[in-house]
Amino acid sequence: MPVRYTPPSAESLLAVPGVTLGAAAAKIKNWDRNDVLLVVCEPGTVAAGVFTQNRFCAAPVTVCRAHLARQHASGGGLRALIVNAGNANAGTGEAGLADAHAECVAVARLLTAALVGLGTPNPATYVIVPAALICLTMVASYFPARRASLVDPLRALRYE
Repeated sequence: MPVRYTPPSAESLLAVPGVTLGAAAAKIKNWDRNDVLLVVCEPGTVAAGVFTQNRFCAAPVTVCRAHLARQHASGGGLRALIVNAGNANAGTGEAGLADAHAECVAVARLLTAALVGLGTPNPATYVIVPAALICLTMVASYFPARRASLVDPLRALRYE
């Protein structure tokens, strides 16, 4: 986020038809703001992504690239997008990929269970799913961060 940037108020934003947002404070860092966003889209929504060109990227970026490629190849659409702030989830290796996939599966299951057969989206979905995301994000972030905090930086640099 840019320095001294003041985000717009919720009232000043225009609604996008077919897109519903749910935000929550996972408190991954000691911020007094929301840091997890769930974007739920109506069936048939088409999405594209712009990603880093760096060979080293976080597991969620790798998973998102694969999901978008598969959706475009099959003609499918975007149903949900998870965004987190303040935690790049980078450098987590295979465990990070597994965590990112697990988060996607959990959101898909929650949305499927909550939205299948409903004419209009159930408002409880937008409370339950962000709460589940908070739990998943905290678990997915805690263990890699804990492992990284136990590594002696001087020892790690000697191996490079």
